[in-house]
Amino acid sequence: MAITIKNLNSNEKSWTFLDGSERTAVILESVFIGRGTYLSGWKWSEHVGKQTGKDSEAHIGYIISGQMVIKGTNGKEMSVGPGDAFEIGPKHDAWVVGDEPCVALDFGTLEK
Repeated sequence: MAITIKNLNSNEKSWTFLDGSERTAVILESVFIGRGTYLSGWKWSEHVGKQTGKDSEAHIGYIISGQMVIKGTNGKEMSVGPGDAFEIGPKHDAWVVGDEPCVALDFGTLEK
């Protein structure tokens, strides 16, 4: 496999959500890596789901700063913060808690 290097600051793919929160992503050979800066009050179902008309997808994440709550399809809620890694299935919801933005990385595989 060739070596693939991309920088998340390149804005290869970028989105601005209804509340002004932002996400960028790069596509590598077999995975994508995204970085989101989610503002206080951001909620996936309100600010992304309504904008895209889609359910959330399964992914792996890592919190750099701030706090977020993730709610699984079983109704269970878990708080995540700096240094926490997580894996969540599709159709979950998530929202920022507190006054500080939440900066998170997310990772997923590409379908071939």
